[in-house]
Amino acid sequence: MEEIVSEIKKDYIASLLDQGKRQDGRGFDDYREIIVEKGISNKAEGSALVRIGDTQVMVGVKLAVGEPFPDMPDSGVLTTNAELIPLASPTFEKGPPDENTIELARVVDRGIRESGCIDLEKLCIAEGEKVWIVFVDIHVLDYDGNLFDASSLGSIAALLDTRLPKIEDGRILYGEKTRKKLPVVDKPVETTYAKIGNNIILDPSLDEELVMDARLTVATTEKGEICAMQKGGAGTYTREEILDIVSRSIDKGKELRKYL
Repeated sequence: MEEIVSEIKKDYIASLLDQGKRQDGRGFDDYREIIVEKGISNKAEGSALVRIGDTQVMVGVKLAVGEPFPDMPDSGVLTTNAELIPLASPTFEKGPPDENTIELARVVDRGIRESGCIDLEKLCIAEGEKVWIVFVDIHVLDYDGNLFDASSLGSIAALLDTRLPKIEDGRILYGEKTRKKLPVVDKPVETTYAKIGNNIILDPSLDEELVMDARLTVATTEKGEICAMQKGGAGTYTREEILDIVSRSIDKGKELRKYL
């Protein structure tokens, strides 16, 4: 029965798209309403809340002092985690992170890391001994499609909101922030396109995600360079479709940065 309902829904959505329409009235290259709020938590060194339509994501940034990686003795460390809580969607379950949770964290992390978003060398306290470790924690509060773009935008907003805490006698005084900002030198953003039938649409809603053939997320820098890509779904894209998505992603990236 569930498969029959899914096929009916897919046929309906695909039929609308063939007519140049979407369920919610958006154009193929339109985002739902976007709201970005920074500084929503006084317990984190940086935080942000992002809404894209009815999808809502909160991101917190915490800082700790630790040892650098042996092959990067003068660089800080970035680590990104995601949590999909059951209250956000009936499809999310309690327990260890599943493949969707891991993929979300990795895709967001890759966009931040590969763009050189944070100048990690400026997070070195004592070479080979102590560096700042940046923890980016993504919490999905409401899921209505396109977690990648919301989580990426929220992560950059939270990083921009981050202030380093005070250190006295080698001890971090959490809750006492300095005026020193995290050295963020780029603002990478991610744009996600879904392919349904022969049509490709930006910012898929949950209904659109459930029936899509394939998904492509593209992370771009402020200079309009690609820094990461992630493909999902069993369907395929042609070379021309990928190049078109990349071109559209660069343009939409400029639009997203206005919210930062």
